[in-house]
Amino acid sequence: MSGQFPDEPDSPELSQLYDDFKREHLTPLWTQLDELMPLQPKPKALPHVWRWDTLFPLAARSGDLVPVGRGGERRAIALANPGLPGTAYATPTLWAAIQYLGPHEVAPEHRHSQNAFRFVCEGEGVWTVVNGDPVAMSRGDFLLTPGWNFHGHHNETDQPMAWIDGLDIPFVHYTDTSFFEFGSERVTDEATPPISRSERLWAHPGLRPLSGLQNTVSSPIGAYRWVHTDAALDEQLALEDEGYPATVELGHAAIRYTNPTTGGDVLPTIRAEFHRLRAGATTRRRREVGSSVWQVFDGAGTVTLADETHEVAKGDLFVVPSWVPWTFRAAPGDSTFDLFRFSDAPVVERLHFDRVQIDTENDPKDAR
Repeated sequence: MSGQFPDEPDSPELSQLYDDFKREHLTPLWTQLDELMPLQPKPKALPHVWRWDTLFPLAARSGDLVPVGRGGERRAIALANPGLPGTAYATPTLWAAIQYLGPHEVAPEHRHSQNAFRFVCEGEGVWTVVNGDPVAMSRGDFLLTPGWNFHGHHNETDQPMAWIDGLDIPFVHYTDTSFFEFGSERVTDEATPPISRSERLWAHPGLRPLSGLQNTVSSPIGAYRWVHTDAALDEQLALEDEGYPATVELGHAAIRYTNPTTGGDVLPTIRAEFHRLRAGATTRRRREVGSSVWQVFDGAGTVTLADETHEVAKGDLFVVPSWVPWTFRAAPGDSTFDLFRFSDAPVVERLHFDRVQIDTENDPKDAR
């Protein structure tokens, strides 16, 4: 261990001081300042891309070999960031996985402190039951399982189904705030309604039931349906065509899923968004404090993370660590470039650590 002047050898007295520190489980700040307080974020997590054409076949193989039931609980395969060895974390605060449920399988109920959501990328015919409320799952739907809500899943079809799980597992683990409890061996309600009770009560634009005037920490809506997300994004681009301000930048429509009781994020630790780029459109280069995970829902394009550009297509997932610059470009042609995103922004903002830097040099004024 070096002293205050690293180019000079430690004196015997200073070496003894450091030995005494070590014996008493003490560490002097002056030997760690660069590590503890860098001039800007230096994330250990790395930008990384996971390919859907690799992920899905692996998930299908696990469906043939690994049962779902008590013990493992879920057939979920986590995205393990190569910069965070020894963990199953996508970033230091976010956990992401592909979950695969085979034909007529049931994932038993449990609950935990961690907040969770599901974003459906393949198939339909599965219901997730959240606190006794059956919620249908279809491609493009965004579904919530707030912390300490019992939940299980059942597949009523002859086909498998896959979705993305997002949780705040790393954050909860780091803060030692986790609790877990087993529930029903199957699910508490095996009904298959097209619309959940939570949607029937809450999912009416701009309308709030008088029976629910108390604000809730997490959104009371069980599912945000793709049909509404798709329409909202299309209307933003249509308004842009008509000359009205509706998009975040030229050719770039985006929405945030929100809690109707507060107008804030759907979960206290996770923000979720959906982005749509016109064919050929490019985003400004930006960097943000906090990390995020993205999935290409449809279309194709390129993502530049730091100085490396990746071609991505439907189903691919990638991670953007804190303060790593990124920009996206939609492929030319007729298709839009659709991306689902979740991040740790609520935690970062609540702690007032948020900071965003957006470059203006590549302002996409002609990105069409």
